[in-house]
Amino acid sequence: MMFLIKMCVNYWIIRGEYAIKETNLYTNFYISKISKRQEISLQKQLFINELENRTEIEDLFMIKYLAVNQGRDGRSYLNIILSDKSGDLEARKWTDAENTAQSLARGGIALVSGKINVYQGRKQLVVNSIIPQADYKDFTPFLAKAENSGEQMMSELEKIVDGLSDVYIRDLLLAVLNDSDIRSRLLVWWAGKTIHHAYQSGLLEHILSCARLGLQLSKHYEVNESYVVAGAILHDLCKIYELTDGPIVDYTEEGKLVGHLVGGVELLDHFCGRIKGFPFQMKMHLKHILLSHHGVLEYGSPKLPQTSEAFLVHLIDMMDSKMNAVSEIKRTDSTVGRWSGFVKHLDRIIYKEELPTFNSYQENATEKTDSVPLAEKKTNPKKKNSAGPLTQTLADKLKDFNLKGES
Repeated sequence: MMFLIKMCVNYWIIRGEYAIKETNLYTNFYISKISKRQEISLQKQLFINELENRTEIEDLFMIKYLAVNQGRDGRSYLNIILSDKSGDLEARKWTDAENTAQSLARGGIALVSGKINVYQGRKQLVVNSIIPQADYKDFTPFLAKAENSGEQMMSELEKIVDGLSDVYIRDLLLAVLNDSDIRSRLLVWWAGKTIHHAYQSGLLEHILSCARLGLQLSKHYEVNESYVVAGAILHDLCKIYELTDGPIVDYTEEGKLVGHLVGGVELLDHFCGRIKGFPFQMKMHLKHILLSHHGVLEYGSPKLPQTSEAFLVHLIDMMDSKMNAVSEIKRTDSTVGRWSGFVKHLDRIIYKEELPTFNSYQENATEKTDSVPLAEKKTNPKKKNSAGPLTQTLADKLKDFNLKGES
């Protein structure tokens, strides 16, 4: 009898274990199917420049910067900069900072949920959760790119070089642009980490823009356009070795130890040596243009520009880089209102809106109007002791004031 009881007990134990295993198997199968469906359907919906204050969001972002900081109360929090092709967004996670940071990596994609707030005039995301998406491979929504393709810009650049009158400079530039390693890098490389043309194919866009300006301004100022165009093409070219490729751009060891100015001179020596009879004086002046293109010693140039062509290349480089920086600030700045936040490398704030333009005269134009649209005006209650609008200026008050006290 005891034997039969044991047999029955064992049977139901074995059947129970089998049922549990079977249940787990089906559960894991369905969880896997759900995860795969979520992974397939997980697509970026909102871009940073579309986010509005006080909205709850859940979307994919690239992690551009990541650090565990300590608040005034001694508690740790996660300081993050999220990014997509429309710009950057500051974010904070106030809980579980250390554990969360260990699961994330710069340049990775993460599913982030939280609420948009405005802090000190800038949009900021307060993060509820941030989940890494290690298998997410489509970086297209997260990388800003030049307006035109690399191949299209390279084709235009080669046409500019073909039109140069100096045979030695023309041969030199064509040899450089047709080098397979240089060409493949130049088609996609960034011009910088953050300041100007800091996006895919940005370096080629900058070089092409400088070459266009070089052609126009050389004629205007009656200087040698072949040297100016050569400087425009070669001055930043060695950033392809100074900087890493995206999505997170940083300096290479060569960039930290040598830099693109010295690298450019080495590259010039190499390619000039492959052209029979390349004039020594010409090579010397090209080197001077490359070494002096930062314009001042404080910015890393070992020489100041001392020829008209070198001076023009420096000014073209500075103008194109500054104007691009301003354009990018206007496009990506997250500060609320028509003014940007303080831009450290420009040492100023930037007006972000288009300037008013009138194609016809205004019928009821006044001498001075408030530029704030009616929808943005706020009706503030009068302050205590307010006497209404000012009717007299400081200049009016001091008009008859006699500093010497004479009657």
